[in-house]
Amino acid sequence: MNKKALLVAAILGSSSLLSSGSAFANAKGADISWLSEMKDNNYIFYNDNGVEQDVITTLKQHGMDSVRLRVWVNPADGFYSGIDDVVAKAVEAQNAGMRIMIDFHYSDTWADPGHQTKPSEWASYTAEGLTQAVWWHTYDSLNAIKAAGVTPEWVQVGNETNNGMLWGEGKASENMQAFTWLVNSGHDATKAVFPDSKVIVHLANCHDNANFRWIFDGLNSYGGKYDVIGASDYPTNVVGSSWQTVNQQCLANLNDMVSRYDKDVMITEIGVPWDNADAEAILRDMIDKLDEVQDSRSLGVFYWEPQASNFNGYTLGAWDPNTRKPTGALDAFIDDTTPTATTNRIRSRISDRCIDVNGARKNNGEDILQWSCHNNDNQQWTFNAVDSGYYQIQAKHSGLCLDIESASDNDGANVIQWTCKDTYNQQFIKEDMGDGYFRLKSRASGKCIDIYAQGTSNGDSAIQWSCHDGWNQQWKDD
Repeated sequence: MNKKALLVAAILGSSSLLSSGSAFANAKGADISWLSEMKDNNYIFYNDNGVEQDVITTLKQHGMDSVRLRVWVNPADGFYSGIDDVVAKAVEAQNAGMRIMIDFHYSDTWADPGHQTKPSEWASYTAEGLTQAVWWHTYDSLNAIKAAGVTPEWVQVGNETNNGMLWGEGKASENMQAFTWLVNSGHDATKAVFPDSKVIVHLANCHDNANFRWIFDGLNSYGGKYDVIGASDYPTNVVGSSWQTVNQQCLANLNDMVSRYDKDVMITEIGVPWDNADAEAILRDMIDKLDEVQDSRSLGVFYWEPQASNFNGYTLGAWDPNTRKPTGALDAFIDDTTPTATTNRIRSRISDRCIDVNGARKNNGEDILQWSCHNNDNQQWTFNAVDSGYYQIQAKHSGLCLDIESASDNDGANVIQWTCKDTYNQQFIKEDMGDGYFRLKSRASGKCIDIYAQGTSNGDSAIQWSCHDGWNQQWKDD
């Protein structure tokens, strides 16, 4: 089907394009759209132990496997949340093994229940013109994401559209049909680029069943096309109600959405004040309630900007703005399936010595070598699970990670310590060699950590070399 035919199908509300693919496990994720701007403003983030660490790594250590990224049409600053910024963050997240949600606001700025302002370039468009603009903006943006090698699992068409979007033409209370055209246009453009991505229509106030029924009854009456009903849940923001009541009302609403419309559901935004003593309990309660959604139709939950640390005055993040460390709120996402980190020495089979950071130094670029095994922290290593069986290997004394110098794929490249990041030259898999020993194979180069020239002396350097069965490439946890 050509682009013109797809656009006509969107406007006329014809039958759906290819349906979404098979279901995946429940997502646990975070909207981290502010992250690039925060980094550019020199924000520093620490993990639970107070060690500087990449945000995505910390999220993964707390059980998260997904990120959500918003798209604005022409942001006022010309960049943040524009498509180039979104593509860069999506690539980083996918390379870290995260699943991706793209959230189209169809505005130059925030879209929410009280604000659905048309992009300045679209200000004079009719309803039909806006429908075309939504199609092309969605299509072109997703093609840019696709060209970068990223495949989003979910695409959200509109943000918190409690009364439609692109006001006034797309205001649901004034023209539900026009709102439906806009949703269908975003849906069909998404399916034209990513046929298997699930399309989400998202409303705020998960506890407000009446509003959800009104919007989705209206969409369905005009042939609305979508795969998932998304909801925002901010339990402590509801005046005159306890968080327990709000969460229970949210669950009841989600179950009603499943039974009434036969759709999957998802919490695409949730948040609690960073200093709320009950934050972990509030979040864990809602996460647990998602297991009670009938027919297992819940697809997951996303925390909104947990790394925010009072950035731009936002106080519902999950990093303490004073310590820059995660609050207990993030612990709510940890469950029995979250990989746990282990800390130990790494002992060589050939020399009976342990992997060590030269001089117990804490700087980037310090050599990794072997030394007589001792109990100091520069021989203690934490194996942080990444994905597909790979680990980051982090020094306890410095908080830095094993790294292949300059991301080299050459034999003999030096093994060093470097600030932990989500790149393949810091990711290793344990390959079983029998008798309790393993090789450490680099994800980037396919080569293994080796002791230079099969050395058995203190100070012999660790390098990478083509993998073989020699004992100078065999290690055990100690």
